[in-house]
Amino acid sequence: MSSRSKHSELRFEDAIELELLARGYDKRKPETFATTLGLFPADVVEYIKTSQPKKWQKLSDIQRDAAEATLLDALNKELTTKGSLHVLRHGFKCFGTTFQMAAFKPASGMNPDTIAAYEQNILTITRQVKFNPDTEQSVDVVLAVNGIPVVTAELKNPMTGQNVEHAKHQYASNRDPRLTLFRFKERSLVHFAVDPDLVFMTTKLEGRSTAWLPFNRGYCNGAGNPPGEGGNYRTAYLWEEALTRESLLDILARFVHLQIDERQIRTDKGVRTVRKETMIFPRYHQLAVVRRLVDHAQANSSGRNYLIQHSAGSGKSNSIAWLAHHLAGLHDVKDQKVFDTVVVITDRLVLDQQLQDTIYQFEHKKGVVEKIDEDTQQLAKALANRVPIIISTIQKFPFITGAIATLGKKGDQVAIDSANRRYAIIVDEAHSSSAGETAQALRGILNKEGIEAAVAAQLLDDQDDSDLTPEARENMLREMAKRPRQPNLSYFAFTATPKFKTKALFDEPGDDGKSPFHLYSMRQAIQEGFIMDVLANYTTYKAYFGLVKEVADDPEVPEREAAKALARFLAFHPHNLRQKVEVIVEHFRTFTRHKIGGRAKAMVVTGSRLHAVRYKQGIDKYILEKGYTDIKTLVAFSGTVEDPELEGKTYTEVGMNGGIRESELPEKFSGEEYQVLIVAEKYQTGFDQPLLHTMYVDKRLDHIQAVQTLSRLNRRAAGKDDTFVLDFVNERDEILKAFKPYYEATEIGEMPDVHQLYAIQHELEASPVINQPEITQFCEIWFRNRREPTAGEHKQLNGFLDQAVIRFGQLNDADKKAFKSKLVSFRNLYAFLAQIIPYQDSDLEKLYTYARFLLLKLPRRAEGPGYELEDEVALRFYRLQKISEGGIDLEEGEAEPLKGPTEVGTRGAEDKSVVLSKLVDKLNERFGTEFKQADQLFFDQIAEAAVDNETLQTAAKVNSLDNFKPVFDRLLEGLFIDRMDGNEEIFDKIMNDPVFRGLASEQLMREVYERLRGRPNM
Repeated sequence: MSSRSKHSELRFEDAIELELLARGYDKRKPETFATTLGLFPADVVEYIKTSQPKKWQKLSDIQRDAAEATLLDALNKELTTKGSLHVLRHGFKCFGTTFQMAAFKPASGMNPDTIAAYEQNILTITRQVKFNPDTEQSVDVVLAVNGIPVVTAELKNPMTGQNVEHAKHQYASNRDPRLTLFRFKERSLVHFAVDPDLVFMTTKLEGRSTAWLPFNRGYCNGAGNPPGEGGNYRTAYLWEEALTRESLLDILARFVHLQIDERQIRTDKGVRTVRKETMIFPRYHQLAVVRRLVDHAQANSSGRNYLIQHSAGSGKSNSIAWLAHHLAGLHDVKDQKVFDTVVVITDRLVLDQQLQDTIYQFEHKKGVVEKIDEDTQQLAKALANRVPIIISTIQKFPFITGAIATLGKKGDQVAIDSANRRYAIIVDEAHSSSAGETAQALRGILNKEGIEAAVAAQLLDDQDDSDLTPEARENMLREMAKRPRQPNLSYFAFTATPKFKTKALFDEPGDDGKSPFHLYSMRQAIQEGFIMDVLANYTTYKAYFGLVKEVADDPEVPEREAAKALARFLAFHPHNLRQKVEVIVEHFRTFTRHKIGGRAKAMVVTGSRLHAVRYKQGIDKYILEKGYTDIKTLVAFSGTVEDPELEGKTYTEVGMNGGIRESELPEKFSGEEYQVLIVAEKYQTGFDQPLLHTMYVDKRLDHIQAVQTLSRLNRRAAGKDDTFVLDFVNERDEILKAFKPYYEATEIGEMPDVHQLYAIQHELEASPVINQPEITQFCEIWFRNRREPTAGEHKQLNGFLDQAVIRFGQLNDADKKAFKSKLVSFRNLYAFLAQIIPYQDSDLEKLYTYARFLLLKLPRRAEGPGYELEDEVALRFYRLQKISEGGIDLEEGEAEPLKGPTEVGTRGAEDKSVVLSKLVDKLNERFGTEFKQADQLFFDQIAEAAVDNETLQTAAKVNSLDNFKPVFDRLLEGLFIDRMDGNEEIFDKIMNDPVFRGLASEQLMREVYERLRGRPNM
């Protein structure tokens, strides 16, 4: 390195050193570092003498002049066997005495002695530390705590031609991991590669195999760092924020932990346990989100709803564990606990265990964390006993009252007193645990006393001449009081893909004044290389087929039902399936199998359980026919599947997988024996398999489902350089549209109109199905007995509902669809809005209660495939053709805001009869075959698609023709493009002739608007 380069680096070092010295550090000369011991001996001894004088005196009395050498030797041995993190937290033994090596900041300031001990810590910065006794090599910066080195850093200055990549290379090539300073766990816990623009970190040096993680703030929702304020370095946050005295001690006390993964593998010599240790140091976004949440909760107490939108694969499990630990010990400025108990809501077994293992390392004592893995009685006891951190599924909360009663009968009296108690509720996946009756039950249990007080106040101030008895009305008010947010509960909801309702409910504003409270975007995660871009290699195949009638006549059939039946016919046709099976197997063997060092795996995403069964059979048959021995499959689906073509023949996941139990499947798939996993619904969310490289999609993926499913590929693994998607069903623009809202900060559209609910209520009550006296009588029984009706009352409840079912049955099919759609809309909209808007309207609550149960009694769609056409059509020809390949660029286009309950439709789409030949022709044209349609049919299709569009349905309902036009024009071009195949001539005319296009658009708009406005109940 030239003297000029070194000089520039020294100026960079100077700036960092000055800032750290101003933030609680002391400076040490490099010669004070004992290379062989890997310690700063003078600081070790000084800290022991100052902080533990009696213990030091005891050792001195025994060892006299050899006391210091004895102490350092014992410390060195403990560091070698247990590691520096363990020693800093729990001390080490020397001659029967336990010496502490650090004192961390207490949760509260009530004990002056602990504060004084914390102030005695010695944090030092030393520059140009020689780490090899045989050479003059040195590391730029070493930070130590009480003489134990915990951080090293290599600094580079791009102005001299070197940057952070050179620092990484220096660690990989010139820093021997066997030397004391760099030994994993034993001394330094983290190593930083730093230049003025970027920071990367690693916790284990492994030569050229060293894995680096970004430690950057992010910039414009992407990678990197924003410009420094006042001309400062972009990376100044590292030493001005993350590595200050107070921050580093907090990280060592409550963030860094050793993650241990053990799994058993079978070898020729039997079963062997493989143990992998990983030192976890928080990335910047994890450190930032925990601290921001903690600071905000400390300042604002409970009653807040936070949304944390962190990309899949961003270390959410560790973030949740750290947050739970911090919140459990959080005190306000008056030294009062902010939260009495932290409840973590999760359905993931992996997170359950990880939370317990991680937090136990911090507390090192039992009873701090309790996982509810037995029954609801265990949950009731944990809440009653005020366990600091409880891990449970939300489904157990509705049954707590019954569990308490059962415990009482056993003589175990349990009382959950929520008076003056505050809870932090951490939700692992926001959509699954934030709304609905189960979430309402949770609020009812954790704020029981507060709800009772609210009900009492409402009764005192109640001017409503209720038609319910006082007892029933009081219980109804109790249910209503559970719906809005509770002042003693704070929600901390994590998700990578927030829905509209999620963002509306978890509304605590972040830096930009809007939810989410904290963002680590998919864009940043991809650009930082932390997750894979699953759309970088995306190939679509399209089925080109011709359908011909096999029946002599031309029957009239319901258009939508027939279209679905034709789609099913094509999906399950043996020739169709065989071609796709061949594409999948041959592609996997040719391209995928050799990826990730020959360990790559694939997933086949199917549209139904029966579809998965047929795929499993088809792939296995093809493999057997070809004699392939390098590919084996597993299948995943729930329950039992009956094949309608083989009467009485059923299939289960375990049976088709040769006896592999459901719980064993993920581990079996991760081994070497199986390469392809065929799934129906299962494993499309929450499944982390880094070796998953390729996905074959034969299922329609819409919106958030597309993001969650395809994101199974995004985990990184050693040797994994890319991913691949082969999609038989979805269009590229559809996938782009699905991903765009979650690529950066997810935006939502307008909040719902509070009067929309009353409009739907009015339409329902005008229906002949609804009878107000029956609703009143139903709610009287339901609420009077606190949801525990007797057998006779249960009979009465069903009787009231049956009367409505009879009246429903007397409607024509169109009115049945319209009524049921309105009822579903009312139920969903009220459940959502009542959490945000304090309606306090007993009529709404009664109709909601009645609607929930009536929907369960109304006739459902017939089970099975519905309208059948298999005997009436046959496959004339079929071929698969590659339509497109290459990446889908997420940077292109603008994301559409998520639509909320204002978009809830109040009726199902109408179906009309068409002759089968016309429907077949339309399908042939749509899929691009040689069958041409008359030009007028092109416009008929556009009109039909527009009429069925939910956005246009809503717009027509509430807008004049002039206001409807911009909405229609925005969607029209997409409708034209969707139907350009086979209509090139007229399509070109529309696209290239503005006058022709204008006339056609005007005519279509008027026709669609008039048809939508002319519908009944619009």
